[in-house]
Amino acid sequence: MGAAALTPIDLYLDGEGEIKLSNGVVQRSRNKQMREMFPDGFGIHHAGMLRQDRNLMENLFSRGYLKVLVCTATLAWGVNLPAHAVIIKGTQIYDAKRGTLVDLGILDVMQIFGRAGRPQFDKYGEGTIITTHDKLSHYLTLLTQQNPIESQFLESLADNLNAEVALGTVTNVEEAVKWLSYTYLYVRMRMNPLAYGINHKTYQMDPGLELYRQELVVEAGRKLDKARMVRFEERTGYFSSTDLGRTASHFYIRYNTIETFNELFNAQKTEADILSIVSKAEEFEQVKVREEEMEELEHLLHNHCELPAAGGVENGYGKINVLLQTYIGRGEVDSFSLISDLSYVAQNAARIVRALFEIALRKRWPAMTYRLLNLCKVIDKRLWGWAHPLRQFSTLPETVLSRLEERKLTVDKLKDMRKDEIGHMLHHVNIGLKVKQCVHQIPSILMDATIQPITRTVLRVKLTITPDFRWSDQVHGSVGEPWWVWVEDPLNDHIYHSEYFLLQKKQVVAGEPQQLVFTIPIFEPLPSQYYIRAVSDRWLGAEAVCIINFQHLILPERHPPHTELLDLQPLPVSALGNREYESLYKFTHFNPIQTQIFHTVYHTDSNVLLGAPTGSGKTIAAELAIFRIFNQYPTSKAVYIAPLKALVRERIEDWKIRMEEKLGKKVVELTGDVTPDMRAIAQADLIVTTPEKWDGVSRSWQNRSYVQKVAILIIDEIHLLGEDRGPVLEVIVSRTNFISSHTSRAVRVVGLSTALANARDLADWLGIGQMGLFNFRPSVRPVPLEVHIQGFPGQHYCPRMASMNKPVFQAIRSHSPAKPVLIFVSSRRQTRLTALDLIAFLATEDDPKQWLHQDEREMTDIIATVRESNLKLTLAFGIGLHHAGLHERDRKTVEELFVNCKIQVLIATSTLAWGVNFPAHLVIVKGTEYFDGKTRRYVDYPITDVLQMMGRAGRPQFDDQGKAVILVHDIKKDFYKKFLYEPFPVESSLLSVLSDHLNAEIASGTIASKQDAMDYITWTYFFRRLVMNPSYYNLEDISHESMNKFLSSLVERSLRDLECSYCIEIQEDDRTIEPLTYGRIASYYYLKHETMRMFKEMLKAECSIPDLLTVLTSAEEYAELPVRHNEDQLNSELAKRLPLEVNPHSYDSAHTKTHLLLQAHFSRANLPCSDYGTDTKTILDSAIRICQAMLDVAANEGWLVTALSICNLVQMIVQGRWLHDSSLLTVPHIEQQNLYLFRRWAPRQGKDRSGGYHGTIEELPELIAACEGRESTFASLVGEELQPVQVSQAWSFLSHLPVVEVEMSIKGWWDKSPEKTERPLPAAVSDIRDERNWLPVHADQEYVLQVNLRRVHMGHQKRKQDSKAVAPRFPKAKDEGWFLVLGDVEKRELLAVKRIGFIRNHSTTSIAFFTPEKTGRCIYTLYLMSDSYLGLDQQYDIHLGVAPASIAAQVNSEMSHPMSDVAS
Repeated sequence: MGAAALTPIDLYLDGEGEIKLSNGVVQRSRNKQMREMFPDGFGIHHAGMLRQDRNLMENLFSRGYLKVLVCTATLAWGVNLPAHAVIIKGTQIYDAKRGTLVDLGILDVMQIFGRAGRPQFDKYGEGTIITTHDKLSHYLTLLTQQNPIESQFLESLADNLNAEVALGTVTNVEEAVKWLSYTYLYVRMRMNPLAYGINHKTYQMDPGLELYRQELVVEAGRKLDKARMVRFEERTGYFSSTDLGRTASHFYIRYNTIETFNELFNAQKTEADILSIVSKAEEFEQVKVREEEMEELEHLLHNHCELPAAGGVENGYGKINVLLQTYIGRGEVDSFSLISDLSYVAQNAARIVRALFEIALRKRWPAMTYRLLNLCKVIDKRLWGWAHPLRQFSTLPETVLSRLEERKLTVDKLKDMRKDEIGHMLHHVNIGLKVKQCVHQIPSILMDATIQPITRTVLRVKLTITPDFRWSDQVHGSVGEPWWVWVEDPLNDHIYHSEYFLLQKKQVVAGEPQQLVFTIPIFEPLPSQYYIRAVSDRWLGAEAVCIINFQHLILPERHPPHTELLDLQPLPVSALGNREYESLYKFTHFNPIQTQIFHTVYHTDSNVLLGAPTGSGKTIAAELAIFRIFNQYPTSKAVYIAPLKALVRERIEDWKIRMEEKLGKKVVELTGDVTPDMRAIAQADLIVTTPEKWDGVSRSWQNRSYVQKVAILIIDEIHLLGEDRGPVLEVIVSRTNFISSHTSRAVRVVGLSTALANARDLADWLGIGQMGLFNFRPSVRPVPLEVHIQGFPGQHYCPRMASMNKPVFQAIRSHSPAKPVLIFVSSRRQTRLTALDLIAFLATEDDPKQWLHQDEREMTDIIATVRESNLKLTLAFGIGLHHAGLHERDRKTVEELFVNCKIQVLIATSTLAWGVNFPAHLVIVKGTEYFDGKTRRYVDYPITDVLQMMGRAGRPQFDDQGKAVILVHDIKKDFYKKFLYEPFPVESSLLSVLSDHLNAEIASGTIASKQDAMDYITWTYFFRRLVMNPSYYNLEDISHESMNKFLSSLVERSLRDLECSYCIEIQEDDRTIEPLTYGRIASYYYLKHETMRMFKEMLKAECSIPDLLTVLTSAEEYAELPVRHNEDQLNSELAKRLPLEVNPHSYDSAHTKTHLLLQAHFSRANLPCSDYGTDTKTILDSAIRICQAMLDVAANEGWLVTALSICNLVQMIVQGRWLHDSSLLTVPHIEQQNLYLFRRWAPRQGKDRSGGYHGTIEELPELIAACEGRESTFASLVGEELQPVQVSQAWSFLSHLPVVEVEMSIKGWWDKSPEKTERPLPAAVSDIRDERNWLPVHADQEYVLQVNLRRVHMGHQKRKQDSKAVAPRFPKAKDEGWFLVLGDVEKRELLAVKRIGFIRNHSTTSIAFFTPEKTGRCIYTLYLMSDSYLGLDQQYDIHLGVAPASIAAQVNSEMSHPMSDVAS
């Protein structure tokens, strides 16, 4: 113990006044000894004192008011308080770990002596050590000689090795031996081998100690294998981690403790048994029982132990048990050694019980898991499970809690009582409110489960969890409340699924439900019920149970068998009987699958469904069917529908060459990005399109002749019927069948898919008999596939992904060291992280560039052309990245390098599996979940996606087998094992979007009554599945009556939704349905009915641009925009840099993100990450059609101001500028700081230029006029700021701008004139007093305004005119067009609106309008608004002198009805 220099007592205190002050402070302390000692100048200091008392003592000593401070040895390490002299009184200290007194270590002695001598006051310090006689020489030697520090690593070698194996850094003996070479142990073993039991001879034979390290590792490996903590194969030297080992490593549990658990722990133990097992853990082995503690332990055993303590007080583990129960029961302990033991026990027991909980959960023991989770909370909260849950709130007084327990007022009872009732029950009126608040803060949830059978052995469970408590940051923190959920089968005592989830604070505050979706097995005969149990991870008494009942479950029908692959002679290509066709193929014979289906596809017209695994040549089957159309029905069209734009592009690139160039057939692409004109479509032989686009086109099939000319519909990947995009496919086929039944021209349908479980249902729906159904097994791949599935533990997604990187590296090394490898990950961020980790592993290899199969110099040249910085780095190591955020050129570069085997590894996002056909030898699926922006959690890929990814393994031309390695979350391993070998049944997802599709059919007139709607549903695939798997769709039984009831309520519900959205009207008779304008708009622009409802509610007569922006971004279409992890922070940062404010509480909403990205697009702000660039593309993709729909709504309501603003919004979207910016800024390379160039413009003097423009240049039309079509004039204006290249790009934009001249005339009947006449209108009226400028018309009569538009060609534009607008900021090609708006400015009323396409030279348009009923003068205004450019709009006033109505003229105009020559 330390003290300061010994001098007479009276010197110990200084300065009278200050002493009194200090004395006052000390006397107020609660510490009795401290108060007594202080007047004599002594201070005390140890860890058992309160923090403030310790601070006071340190303070008084350092200021010199105390001359002697008596303290424990730890003070020497913890606080820097030097003294002149230091005394060590006694050298033995009590070590709780060992449970005995031990000698003070030399390091401690040195540290304590180091405190002697205060640099600023003393020249020297004094140290005194007082010890027993026998230890004196020991300390003297230690003080005078220096001893080397030896390593203690061997004691815990097994535990550390296990940690490395669990982490994945050590996977075999060789790596473990290398790992040991980084330890201090290795350094000391070579310096001082004898101390580690290595004799001289061994050291000489093995100077690197390789063999010795190997022995150590193998011995540790055997121990760990025996304890089941790792699997160690001595033959191969491989380690693989087990759940038990990972749990031990995660909770820092010793290997011996795990051995104890293995021996004692099973599913039947009680709480008392568990405590006794925990007490026997090796962590507590050193705690000894001392004589002097016996009595107090007995006392604790009788007063605080609620459970029997095995072993009693005389045994070490009994003592631990007693102390642990005392800790839980909040018992007081007196003896100093027991206090230190108690805190040691408390710290360790909590984590050991947590570890046991994880072990039980992994072993799937429900009762045990529940018991242990509760015990964890009992230790954390220091409350027994039977105590009242409100004891977890420290704010409630003890008396109140005791009364609650006496009265047996459970939380549920308290919830139902009023606060004054509670107050009276507790004889404490005011406390009622407090208790009520606490009761509602205890986390509780409501669970609701729906089950859907997928097959006869697998159930999908959708669990909706609704929070039912009040959030308070003081009680719950600010993040979320963690819960555990598991599904248990009480009969077999087994957990089928378990997961950890976090109820986010914002979900609780908003009361929004959270959905968990998982699959569980079921067995026949069906059990009576399963339980879903949810238990809070932190709160006692917070749990919920939900029962899954199987009484009414109807299992789906058994699936019919697959088509067998027959052993046929492969068919030669010459079987096509057409030289041209044969020349398209590089091979000589068709493969077995193609041979088997050849006759049906090529020689008959029957519908075909071909289910075969990926990579078996289904595209060729499609080509055969197309050739048949070319042969038999040359005037008809073929339509090929592929689910993704990328697939459409791939087909187009291939067929443009093979079908168009070689066969002379016209191939046309029809997607959201590319919309060819009607002529091209009418002439096409083959249309390649996406489902949504074809759905939109075929909706109005009655008046589109080319839709009626289609003879074959080929749908690729038809099994996607079960995914989000499925309903569209379903509608297309149902409509096709419907059309062919009406036009009596059969349309052949060919469906291509992967192997299906329920192919028969699909076939029935497609109208296929036995003949056209081919559904081969998943195993008949041209290249056999070997699949490895590995499970990875861990609740959290990111660390789990990180732990997969080493196994990915090993999989590549063992399965495909030199052949191409494709790794699928879920996000762009993961492509980067995975690549960087793989590079780190490569760096430790002998040849880090082993995956680069190209000369490094050549690669350096290629890298120089790449834009993406991460890609530059990874390509150098032979690793490519591939995702939607890459620039088109970079993507092409990576694809070429990979296809040509220049780089060996490609890391891609999961969409690549569908998009591009790059087979590889090995496919690794790294993780099977992705972050779903809408629900803001990680959800599983659809099984079809995983199959598609695996299908990319094995290249028919190079490999005799493919390999797939799938790394999954360990709890999903069983599920994938089952479904990767059994085909997955396809269910319909039409229900969720039925209303929109019904609306389309009502708008096109196909459905006119409720009965029609019922009939329409019977055409769908949904109806087929409803009969086969009723429970999946929540149908109780399949009697005729229930089916009818189910369907009619379905139709009722959908129609009611549409009626609420103002899309349809149900007539008085409650049967007939009339489409309304809003419904027609929704169908025409392919919008959801919710969006129309929002338009109706939010659009007003005079909306400003910011209002319209809010309306546009609130469209339901944008609800799907992903808001990824942490993007709410990015959004809030971005919002600070943008002009318009958004709701600050909704940064995680998709609509707010859309709003911000559009603002950033107009402001041309820098985006925080590349994902936002791609997201902006997605938003702009649909922005124009939503705006066009808004314009139609405004026109329908007759709102002039809103309509004009919408036209402006469209211009802003295309050009990417704000309306209030100068339109000169839309010129490329012209920024705000360059505008001064135009302001100082003055026309050149000298030659008399009478025709020149003399004004200032503020906007685009003035600039066009000033340049007069001369590039030189423009260059002289901007030359000093822009490079020549930039000048020519800017000029190219400027010279493309349309300059349009307008002439107007009015057609109609006038009194006294026998026939229809046309009267011209002056373009600009100079004098409105002049009677001739007012055109006389009759009141309340229809006239037609003829508008002649002529494009003025500036300068000498000889080049071919391109109808595309110049819009560098808009992601896809946009046709230049115009809106003509006729309005009455005074009344702010819109009279007519008309869309005009590209004006090549001149075009004439007519607009019908009615004159006002009131006579007198009136002015109408005609606006010519561009739909692509800002600043080019024109307006013309039409002055009308309204004369009284003329009956004759009215009759004439109605007879001839000018509407006939006006298509509105």
